[in-house]
Amino acid sequence: MLNSSPNKVSLTALPPLALYIHFPWCEKKCPYCDFNSHQIKERVSKGGFDEQRYINALIADLETELPNVWGRQVHSIFIGGGTPSLLSAEGMDQLLCAIRARVNLEPDTEITMEANPGSIEADKFAGFAKAGINRVSIGVQSFQDEQLKALGRIHNGDEAKRAIEIAMKHFKSVNLDLMYGLPKQTLKAAKADVETALSFKTPHLSFYNLTLEPNTYFANFPPQLPSDDEVDAIFEQNLDLLTKAGYQRYEVSAYAKKNQECKHNLNYWRFGDYIGIGAGAHGKISFPDKITRQVRERHPESYMQAMETKDNALIESREIPAKDLPFEFMLNALRLTNGVATNTFSERTGLPLSAISQGLLEASKKQLLDENPSQLKVTPLGLRYLNNLQEIFLD
Repeated sequence: MLNSSPNKVSLTALPPLALYIHFPWCEKKCPYCDFNSHQIKERVSKGGFDEQRYINALIADLETELPNVWGRQVHSIFIGGGTPSLLSAEGMDQLLCAIRARVNLEPDTEITMEANPGSIEADKFAGFAKAGINRVSIGVQSFQDEQLKALGRIHNGDEAKRAIEIAMKHFKSVNLDLMYGLPKQTLKAAKADVETALSFKTPHLSFYNLTLEPNTYFANFPPQLPSDDEVDAIFEQNLDLLTKAGYQRYEVSAYAKKNQECKHNLNYWRFGDYIGIGAGAHGKISFPDKITRQVRERHPESYMQAMETKDNALIESREIPAKDLPFEFMLNALRLTNGVATNTFSERTGLPLSAISQGLLEASKKQLLDENPSQLKVTPLGLRYLNNLQEIFLD
């Protein structure tokens, strides 16, 4: 059990601020996906949805948040989904221009857009780059047609390769999202996926273990997945291949070449702030005396109607109780392989280090945390049993 934490939060400085924009539509809902995504059912416009209406709602949503972040600079933008690359290049340009007119962006702000291979076109991506997108994250998942079919993906391996080639021509940075532990996946097949990904020499790679999330098709109709031992063998193989290719594992599922880490995601793991706009978007905003979280209307239609008829689309806006902050901070920071400086805890939570001192002692005794007092850093054992480590800080 942790020491009792003070009831009062006192921040001497506000953390870095990012902007997350959620795009809720996709061409097909994947059976493993538990994100807030909705399959396009009607051809409202060329993109399959009312693009202008949604952009208007996003801009209005951002404006409702401006009083909470006056004077603060935005360090990164991440446009996730769904499939944001279904937007037109003109629509993306309109959205980013509206953002620049309303918030102070730091020079060379990292602006990431998620994309699926089936929605990548050369001319359209040239337009995205011109609009200001400088980083793309492509949801490849696998390069093997059989695996892609089992995952319910709408693209094939050749389309994935072509999409990467197009992205590499237009953007400063490209990330590939891949999965392992796929239905009936063998060690050999997993190795082929990694080697194909490495052949493109993208500066960033993400590897996620396929898990059966609640309220998904796979949760109700589970496919035949590799055993835990087989998944462990695949992971160790992946890690060895990536390390030899010069990628550093800097977060549980993220690997990057030197100085190519995703700034936006690092801000999450370091317990930074982020404005969240769009259907179902979550946000975290700090003030000198409190830290708040927000959630927007989840369904796209409900979200747009709320922005058109009310002052905001919030369904939840709450102050995080001081007693919950230690766990929330450690839940994020412990995902980083190099950890964070110990004083970051007080800087980002406004609480004294004594709030987690008992947990730090327990985790160190179990060899889950490094004993270096200046760094909150997981050991290799702690990374392997991350859930157990994080639970130590659950009050």
